[in-house]
Order: sequence, then structure tokens, then C-alpha cells
Amino acid sequence: MALAMAEAFVADGVAVVACTPHILPGLYHNNGPDIRRAVDELQARITDAGVPLRLTTGADVHLAPGLLSGLRSGTILSVADSRYVLIEPPHHVLPARLEETLFELLVAGYVPVITHPERLSWITAHYALIQRLARQGVWMQVTAGSLTGRFGKTALHWANRMLDEGIVHILASDAHDVSRRRPDLSQGAAVAAARVGVDEAHELVIGRPQGIIDDVAPEALSQPRGLSTDHDRTAADGRDATSRRGISHGDEDNASGLSGAVRGIGQRLRRLVK
Repeated sequence: MALAMAEAFVADGVAVVACTPHILPGLYHNNGPDIRRAVDELQARITDAGVPLRLTTGADVHLAPGLLSGLRSGTILSVADSRYVLIEPPHHVLPARLEETLFELLVAGYVPVITHPERLSWITAHYALIQRLARQGVWMQVTAGSLTGRFGKTALHWANRMLDEGIVHILASDAHDVSRRRPDLSQGAAVAAARVGVDEAHELVIGRPQGIIDDVAPEALSQPRGLSTDHDRTAADGRDATSRRGISHGDEDNASGLSGAVRGIGQRLRRLVK
């Protein structure tokens, strides 16, 4: 299955994959040393099979006591040993002290990246918290399949709203297998390009992810439109700009240019790491 997924990623235009198993004491018994060992073994298998894919380490970290100390000791992994750490809150219950925990990580020099906030069932009642966290420096990672409708209308709604408001930092595949949850990053990138423009779609799938791998400070990377320091435009202005860069007006020249640019995203994905 892992080899088949590697081939599927390459076919989708991906050059680097962060392996991010869950870490939650008492339920997901993964730890840093075991993940590193497994990634090294899988990388050797992939290389022997001639699949041009590079793996890096990481984890989808659940909230539990000892999170910060675990990151410092290496029992819990950030992505590619960078300052960026994936955080997966509970799906159905807003956890106590979420904001305080994320703030502690920020103060310690880490950048929390919330995985698939658009799929959390409590986002409807607490969307203002998601907006506030993004403004405070917490990154938001939306699943590509949410933009294509794979996870239903509710996830699609919130993914679109977050994109429109310019508070999404990364688009990720969150692939689990080669059937039900197969790699589909290129499809999500194409949808994002039609909605927020090709330049921002490039940042979602290449620019900022490469910045994570290189452990670049967030302030040195391109920021989503809604979080940029020069964002003085009104929401209406943002919607106008987005529609001009999309295909909603039926402009054939614009549609043709966008289509070609979306194809370029796939080509640039293949050049993510030389």
C-alpha cells in the first residue's frame, strides 16, 4: 500500500511527502524514534523501486499533556524537524485551553499548524476562534479533498470561506490509501487556483510547504491575503480581485490563461525539490 501511494503521489506531481502518523498517548502509540526508523525503511524501499519521491518525517499531533516537552525531547516530531508542528484538535469537541496551548507553542518558538480545521464539527459554532488563531500566528492547513467536495458540503463551505477570507496557509493531501483517500493535491490546487488565483495556489502547495521543509521563519514567507500586513482592502475589494482572477465571468481569454497556469502548478509541483 505504501509503495502504491508513493507511485500515486508522483503521478499527481508531488516530489516530497511528509509522513505524519498520529501521536496520541493511549490511542496512537507512535513516537519520534519509531517514526524516523519507519520513514528511513520506507524511503529505502521506495528508492529501490525506482520511485522518485522523497520522504520527510512528521506527525499529526493530538493535544495531550507534555506536548511541548515531547517536541523538545524528540518523542514528538515537528514536520521535517522544523519549527512547524501539525496539531489535530478533537473533531467533535472544542478542547479546553486550546488557545492557551497554541500560544505556549508560539512563545516557545514553534508554529502550530491546525490540520483540516474546515472538517472540525465545532467550527460552525466557533469560527471566530479559527479566525483569531490565524491572526495570532497559528497556521491553517486545509485538505485538498475538502475543496473538491470529498468531505461533504459543510467542509466545502468552510474551506471556501477560509480561502475567500485569506486565512489558509497550506493545502495538503491528507492521503490514507489509493482508493478512498488517494493523493489528490493537484485537484485541490486547481480548484484553489480558480478561486484565489494561481499565485496564491502556488503558495498553498509549493511556496509555504517548501518554506516548512527549509524551516524558514513565517515572517519571511508569503502570507495569505487576509493576514498580510498590507491588507487594507475591504472584503468586497478582495472578492472583486478574486473574481477577476477566476473564470466566473466567462471571459474566454481569462479562462484559457487560468487553465494553462493550473497546468503549470502540476509542473512546478514536480520541481518542488531538485
